[in-house]
Amino acid sequence: MSEKSLSEAEYDAITDAAAHWCMRLHASDCAVGEREAFAQWHDAHPLHAFEYAAMLEIWDVADHLPRSEPAPVVLAFKPRHRLRKYAVAAAICLVALPLAAFTGWEAGWLPSSYEHFDAANGLRKVTLSDGSQVELNLGTELVYSHYKDERRATLKKGEAFFKVIHDSDHPFIVHIGDGQVRVTGTQFNVWKYEDQVRVMLLEGSVQVASDKLHASVPLSPGMQASYHLGDAAPHIAATNPEDTSLAWRQGKLVLDNLALADALPLINRYLNKPVMLADAGTGAIRIGGIYNINEVNNLVPSLPKVLPVYLTQNQDGNPVLNSIPRKAPKT
Repeated sequence: MSEKSLSEAEYDAITDAAAHWCMRLHASDCAVGEREAFAQWHDAHPLHAFEYAAMLEIWDVADHLPRSEPAPVVLAFKPRHRLRKYAVAAAICLVALPLAAFTGWEAGWLPSSYEHFDAANGLRKVTLSDGSQVELNLGTELVYSHYKDERRATLKKGEAFFKVIHDSDHPFIVHIGDGQVRVTGTQFNVWKYEDQVRVMLLEGSVQVASDKLHASVPLSPGMQASYHLGDAAPHIAATNPEDTSLAWRQGKLVLDNLALADALPLINRYLNKPVMLADAGTGAIRIGGIYNINEVNNLVPSLPKVLPVYLTQNQDGNPVLNSIPRKAPKT
């Protein structure tokens, strides 16, 4: 059975099944037998896997919805073709959170558009449905949803440069890690790697907040905010006029005499197997240079040629940098 030969009813049946499995696998009482049955269904046809991945995206959107119990309203929302396929799935996921009612677009609960972007193979420029422009660094994944009262993006991984269309009635909110950036119209860069996040503002103004802190911190042009997962508040600092972190927009990684401990997060975001440090002493060794982001894999094996280090491998297969002990001077 090919996807082209499916009738509308058959396609809807697969969509409904994917929604069911999405709900069950997120339930606390999901049994081992159910998970095994899901695995069999998932692998039975490529379309099953595709539809289930779409359900997970719907679930991610629903995860940011308010938990209050609103008064039910009539659904007055005309979804795009892609969302129409998943209307039942969205309703199931919303109920599972739990929520008292599925209130739709008019209540600001469902988006009028939902877009997923990734830049797995190179730099990418995209235009969102509101007209805002985003540049995606290599290895970046971004989800965007347009709601009645706000525009919402989630940077799942990587780095993105935003040029947001001004709309004071519909603030633009970027969720990153354990915090968010709230804007109306501006230009800014957001970088996320593991539990680290950095926001750099070039134009306009933004409010940066940790999910653990209700109050937000304002940024003005030339300022940046950074935080780690679990931080109560972001750290605010001025951006160095000679900062080269935006060189990625030209496909370059610039390491300006950085300690390896600071350089590795910038290098590792482009690698399948991140490089580890043997100890703090190795992390203090400094590195510089300009590299093509598509060729960072070649940088790691070349490090022993330019730095006093040698490479080993840990039990997980990650390359490990070790400093070469200095020889004691002869007396």
